[in-house]
Amino acid sequence: MQSTNPQAQAQAMIERLSAMLQPWEQALSSPAETQQAILHRLLSDYAHTRYGAQHGASQIGTLDDYRRAFPIATYADYKPVIERVMAGEIEELLYEEPVGWAITRGTTQGESKFIPMTPTDLQMRVSAGRAMLNYVLTSRRFDLFAGVNLNLNFPSVVGTIQVGERQIEYGYSSGIYTKHVSTSTPVRSIPTQEAIDALGGGKSVKDWERRFELAYEQCKDQNVTLVGGVCPTAIRFARYLYKTYKKYPKDIWKTQIMTLGSVPGINTRYKSSLTALYGKAAIREIYGATEGMFGQQRDEKRAWVPNYDLFFFEVLTPRGIKMLHEMQPGELGGLVVSTPILPRYRIGDLIRAYQPPYFRCIGREEWWTTLKYAWDEISSLNFGQL
Repeated sequence: MQSTNPQAQAQAMIERLSAMLQPWEQALSSPAETQQAILHRLLSDYAHTRYGAQHGASQIGTLDDYRRAFPIATYADYKPVIERVMAGEIEELLYEEPVGWAITRGTTQGESKFIPMTPTDLQMRVSAGRAMLNYVLTSRRFDLFAGVNLNLNFPSVVGTIQVGERQIEYGYSSGIYTKHVSTSTPVRSIPTQEAIDALGGGKSVKDWERRFELAYEQCKDQNVTLVGGVCPTAIRFARYLYKTYKKYPKDIWKTQIMTLGSVPGINTRYKSSLTALYGKAAIREIYGATEGMFGQQRDEKRAWVPNYDLFFFEVLTPRGIKMLHEMQPGELGGLVVSTPILPRYRIGDLIRAYQPPYFRCIGREEWWTTLKYAWDEISSLNFGQL
């Protein structure tokens, strides 16, 4: 029988949350050993794909072997292989059947990127919830679980593509993630992803206003304790509320925490706007992309820490390739991540290291990114502080 003693219930919750976060914390305390184990696990999976077999995944024993055998590859390099997967040759790149296809909001050479999502990959995206779980554990705000998550995610279904003889839906990764794993998270998401999908996959102002109206109508009488998703969308929603109802989210809800991603500088460039619109909610940054959830903010330090227990991280620095955990404070590099689907994928993001294990994505790998980052730090009086 479950205990009705509040202290016993609180202790049980502490133990449960601690167990859920233990793999992440353990990996952060021993990144080198953890990354070595992750590399061997990934290689075992790659060996079951044609791409992996072509690069000798089953014969690789060391990191140097891996770097010699598998080239660093961009989406443009992977695109012909992905197109063969879309044509039905699943084993080219995948050792599992895809459960869906995610498309990017941005573009690569004028086109959206298509990334397959598998059951293993999808379950790894649950890691985005670590930021919220760690907040509850450290603050002891267990009442967060009595509320709901304001779901402002993009649609999980935009259309379908032919994969061999099957029609498979494609949409945005945040929506697909919410749709598949919301049942395993402790906070209900409202509106449901199915309700959002029913409005269609359009991207016009009117399309978003319909989604925002749905979210407001279904959540206006709810206890919204969490807001998660894309940072610019959360800001647009708040402005829509004021334009339509002359109310800000802080006038309606007492939000405890916002777990947001998609853009760099959430804790620096966007924090003042978020606080003005949503009140004094804790802000926790999620670092992820269509290809995976790679890290999340752990505490009040305004930077994220990696999911060393899930992905394999390298960086291209001016002095050559190195492991992410080997970066020195102040060092910059282009992220290269190995996921269950994409070995040594150069994602196109520029990463800045702080005191271990803290990092920030400061933008895309462009010549002006460091200049823009420096200007943003000076103009916001952050000066590189955590």
